Amino acid sequence: MIRLSFHLLDVFAEKPFTGNGLAVVAEADGLDLQQMQAIAREFNLSETAFVLAPRDPVHTARLRIFTPTTELPFAGHPTIGAACLIASLRAPDMIGRQPLQIVLEEQAGAVVCEVSRFKNVLRGSFVPPQPPKLGGVLPDRAEIAAALGLGEDEIGFDAHESAVASAGLPFAFVPVDSLSALNRLTPDFSRFSAAFGREPAGVFVYARETADPAHHVQARVFVPGVGVSEDPATGSAAAAFAAVAVHFEQPENGEHEIVIEQGFAIRRPSHIGLTLRVAGGVLVETRVGGACVKIGEGILTV
Repeated sequence: MIRLSFHLLDVFAEKPFTGNGLAVVAEADGLDLQQMQAIAREFNLSETAFVLAPRDPVHTARLRIFTPTTELPFAGHPTIGAACLIASLRAPDMIGRQPLQIVLEEQAGAVVCEVSRFKNVLRGSFVPPQPPKLGGVLPDRAEIAAALGLGEDEIGFDAHESAVASAGLPFAFVPVDSLSALNRLTPDFSRFSAAFGREPAGVFVYARETADPAHHVQARVFVPGVGVSEDPATGSAAAAFAAVAVHFEQPENGEHEIVIEQGFAIRRPSHIGLTLRVAGGVLVETRVGGACVKIGEGILTV
């Protein structure tokens, strides 16, 4: 019998019971894949993260990430949550004085994170393991509209078209013309493959209207293929959205900040910070960040 400590966190949120819930199991080296999957199914959160000793001793830890049904090569809110937890457990005094760098080994590659504390709020950020890249544009507007339960005329705004992008995990990105359309959509998961293809892990639907006018985009993300109907906050999709934003908005050179609202439709309001740096009209740096709050801990008996 193995006894392991676990921690419950809400990520991309400053208050408990908002953002995206996460379970982190510490010192999980003694678990095999089947046990990890069973534990993730038991917690039944969007993701459960398992912290293991790093393969490369210069790194902080190795991270394995599971949804209730499968393992993921990379995911954003487990990365930020695990980084914040490790920093708060191993170096609580240092975080308040200066940002702390954490390097997590994930299947998609080494992920460089930064953790800081400001006014007693923990914040983490990461550089995605792969540079955000835009894939193909998705041209069948009628099929996309049918998959989302919307009219064809509600798909797209300004120069934005539906497309696939990835920063370690591919997503389909669908712009809709209003917050009303975003709130009204009724996804038909049986039509997702026909509308978006088999490659994307999920579908990121976004509108330019937001709950807070100081923010930039509100989104809903659906990941039915990994056991998550609607995700409250999706950092891996936010990272890939950097490529979408640069392609369709063509921002001027320099640094740009985007705040993505997510989870509002399912009463888990989340705020994801996306920092872009553009040089020569090309995206050269991306960072995803947000707050993290611990809500509980306990002992797991396996």
